[in-house]
Amino acid sequence: MGIVDDLLKTVVNASYRVEIEGLSKLDFSKPVILAPNHVSIVDAVLLACNLPKEVCYVVNTDIAKKYASFLSQRKFITVDPFNSYSIRKIVREVKTGVPLVLFPEGRITTTGGLMKIYSGLGYIALRTGATIYPITLVGPERTPFSYITNKWKTHLFPKVRIRIGEAYTIPVKEGVSKRIQKEKASNLVLRTMQRELFYTKEKQHVQLFNEMLDACRLNGPNRMIGEELTQSITYKKLAISSYALGDKLKGLVRNEQRIGTLLPTSLGHTVALFSLFYLDKTAALLNFSMGVQMVLEACETASITIIVTSREFIQKANLQPMADALAEHVQLIYLEDVKASISTNDKVKALFAYIGNQRAFKVASQQESELILFTSGSESKPKGVVLTHSNIYNNIQQVLTMMDMTSKDKFLNTLPMFHSFGLTVGTILPIVTGIPVFFYPSPLHYKVIPEIAYDRNCTVLFGTSTFLAGYARTAKPYDFYSMRHVVAGAEKLKDEVRQLWMDKFGIRVMEGYGTTEASPILSLNTQLLHKKGTVGQFLPGIRYELEPIEGISEGGNLWVDGANVMKGYLFHGKGFEPREGYYDCGDIVTVDDEGFISIVARKKRFAKIAGEMVSLHLVEQLVTEMVEDTRLAAVTAGDPRKGERIYLFTSIPITLREVKEYVIAKGFSALLVPSKIVEIAELPLLGSGKVDYVTLKQWAEQENPSNR
Repeated sequence: MGIVDDLLKTVVNASYRVEIEGLSKLDFSKPVILAPNHVSIVDAVLLACNLPKEVCYVVNTDIAKKYASFLSQRKFITVDPFNSYSIRKIVREVKTGVPLVLFPEGRITTTGGLMKIYSGLGYIALRTGATIYPITLVGPERTPFSYITNKWKTHLFPKVRIRIGEAYTIPVKEGVSKRIQKEKASNLVLRTMQRELFYTKEKQHVQLFNEMLDACRLNGPNRMIGEELTQSITYKKLAISSYALGDKLKGLVRNEQRIGTLLPTSLGHTVALFSLFYLDKTAALLNFSMGVQMVLEACETASITIIVTSREFIQKANLQPMADALAEHVQLIYLEDVKASISTNDKVKALFAYIGNQRAFKVASQQESELILFTSGSESKPKGVVLTHSNIYNNIQQVLTMMDMTSKDKFLNTLPMFHSFGLTVGTILPIVTGIPVFFYPSPLHYKVIPEIAYDRNCTVLFGTSTFLAGYARTAKPYDFYSMRHVVAGAEKLKDEVRQLWMDKFGIRVMEGYGTTEASPILSLNTQLLHKKGTVGQFLPGIRYELEPIEGISEGGNLWVDGANVMKGYLFHGKGFEPREGYYDCGDIVTVDDEGFISIVARKKRFAKIAGEMVSLHLVEQLVTEMVEDTRLAAVTAGDPRKGERIYLFTSIPITLREVKEYVIAKGFSALLVPSKIVEIAELPLLGSGKVDYVTLKQWAEQENPSNR
């Protein structure tokens, strides 16, 4: 029997190129439960070939009948999931010291991700005090033996990774009901499995061009991966186009490492990015909505002397004045010119590079491949956020451990690619995972976008609250019939927007939270873990600390660390400054005992008036409730007597007296009443759809009598 076992292990591990990590962690000197995720029928075979022989497998009675011949080679106990006495049987086995393998999901996944966790494992652990070892399997879900063969391209022998995570226990809490303890235990098991699944997928020294090539092989070269209104692109075409464009750009950009791109959300921008990734150049995505001066300053910040752009885009976006101004300082490379110069020989060369699976060049001077996004924040000059390809790839894997998405989904990306939301989630995630994406160049076409979602059967939409409100107002009730995931981020999801989507489309919008510096997502609400009014739970692998803030009793300033957090900043006139330790998000948040995060306010979104901290977010919230409209924003300006004063900008005719009466009637301090209400035609917005508070603050300073 030992020879048969050894032969089976050799054949299985060689066929699946099995990598196993963490076997040395196992300690069977006390009650132990091994808890793997369940992705295919062959999971038990892979585990049986690689775990110690003394472990005992908990098997459903129906499965036991089907695979009796194989199970006879291992210790196992059969259980009936509909019989409560089965749990008692397992408890007795664990108490005797038999190490058990128990799948917490109770079924094979039909989504490719984690399913819900049943309370059985938590109950057993509470009753026995057993140590739990989480085990993650990655790879078997791509075999013909999974239950998602209709959702992903399958391979007979994909590479398999098995990881045994850190052991943990579920402590018994006195005075807490068993029901609540079982619920909390199930939540702990799920969050632990999500974290361990991410650690199994986490990578260092990622090159996104190479990840695209790997996705091409995994999902098939002829798979359509990107669409626009008039054209589409397959993996094969994307790879060959990137090779051809990259080879041409190589002679044009010479030894320049940082190359700017001034392009819309499009297939052309995607190909341009991957051609730069192929050359291992640092793409710097310029925000053309910032205006000429800010774009020039961004170029200065990142020492950019070459920008890749398009004549067609410049013309359609009315950016000729910007192009003319930029041309005086940097070299503009137009994609139309480069495309026209690509000869038949160049195309043949690119084809052979594709056939040979030629990997990206490697610049010896940098350990990690990078790209740059720009953020203005409250500073007068833009700063560059340096993200590594590993940051972006790992953020994608963090998201995928919490959201179930398959190749049957289709992204609708309307967000600008110079925004981390539109780049990481809307562009890179689909391409490196094999999920098709439809690109549309502007999120502001509120009537067009719902029609595209309907016509192209899109299932995933990420957007800001502002954009989602615009789509909902103009869309017909059936336009979003195919949507499975609608996620709001970059600004607070307004309650009326959430309710509108539910009432009109029957869709629950999931709110998330992030920053450009985190590539960008830090937390998400999901179908499995959701709490209204919060921004969800932290993604797996995120470490955080809350810093107490003087004058604020609830919550603290959020600091985070993780594989998705940036490499550092590029400051104008100063150069690169690496991130050291945790990153200061600048947001005041609370985290409840279930791990759900609530945003209290921006740290910089407080006014200090007569020594008291006053939340500008609360000012906006109260006035919004009063007028039942969201077209307003509060900022501060200096006050020589009180320290600061509050200015409320709005397009709605309201008076200070009305605001004061409402605030007092609600039982709040008169400090929340603005010093002045400034009526404007419309609020200035950033390219992401968020309110442009920097511009409003400048306007407030102009209105401030102390500056006159």
